[in-house]
Amino acid sequence: MKFWKNKWFKRGLYTVLILVLGLGIWYFELIVYGIGQGIGQMSLIWNAKTPEKFLAEGNYPDSVKVFYQKRLDLIRAIKRFAIDSLGLRASASYSQIYDQKGKPILWAVTASEPYALKAYEWSYGFLGNMPYKGYFDSTKAQKLAQELEQKGYDVNIYEPAAWSTLGWFNDPILSSMLHWSEGGLASLIIHEMTHSTIWINGNVEYNENLADFVGDYGAKLFLAAHFGKNSKQYSDFINSEPNSLRFYAHFLRGAEKLDSLYKNFGPKDSKNDKDRQKTALIRKIIEKLDTLALPNRKGYIKRFQKKLPNNAYFMNFRRYRSRQNQFEQEFKTKFNSNFKQYLTYLKEKY
Repeated sequence: MKFWKNKWFKRGLYTVLILVLGLGIWYFELIVYGIGQGIGQMSLIWNAKTPEKFLAEGNYPDSVKVFYQKRLDLIRAIKRFAIDSLGLRASASYSQIYDQKGKPILWAVTASEPYALKAYEWSYGFLGNMPYKGYFDSTKAQKLAQELEQKGYDVNIYEPAAWSTLGWFNDPILSSMLHWSEGGLASLIIHEMTHSTIWINGNVEYNENLADFVGDYGAKLFLAAHFGKNSKQYSDFINSEPNSLRFYAHFLRGAEKLDSLYKNFGPKDSKNDKDRQKTALIRKIIEKLDTLALPNRKGYIKRFQKKLPNNAYFMNFRRYRSRQNQFEQEFKTKFNSNFKQYLTYLKEKY
């Protein structure tokens, strides 16, 4: 045990301890946040139940039980299809269910510069920077939002329908998912499974756009295989797609217009003048929703007129929908619309 007395060993040990202490101080906020999120995630996993136990303990009427059982069976089928037919990563996620009891459980905060479509980002260590921060406590999300607003950022808080821990934990089914349509549920599950299969550190826009593309296209393939192309489930999903695409395209065009406006702002433009022009353009974008062939456009207009969307809201469309044409073009031209081959290529590439 003489090495304990060796001065070089002591210096090395002291150096390691100083580095560990330094990293702890440097990443203190991230560590504290990670612990809080870990506790929240573990609470979900700990309290998640098998589908059988969820149905047995829920004291649901028979009709509700039958409906829930069908949805749980559907999730199993979606997951199996995603693994076997699409080539997504197999895991124990979405095998147990967490009962939300009708309440939201996660809140995500996003933010943007006030006069530029530039996202505020948080560092997540080796995972890179990300433009959103989630909380299992709504008060913490609101506190962060207020702090960012006081600093002048545009802020948006939303409740994610689901999320992926990229395979670190076994993500549960959330009880709210059981009320989604068959196509919506397939798209959601496949989207999240894509994240745990392919994730590029520090490139959230690529990751989210890819997951949306795989989720939507994978859902079509699943519905056709599981229910048939003549089924109501397949036709409902296909028929809803044009409306969704029109909605996304409208806000992507709106984002481009805002981008152009901000780039034309000069040093002589006052904050009041910038705010006036920004608000006028956003109002115009919302009013133009009325020109779209959307069945629920009046509802959207009414909601947005109560509280105008801001840059953080517009950024979400770029984050999730701005690269769809790129993926579709690559998929069709390079892989002759062979979806499994395309995913195999992406998995090998990244």
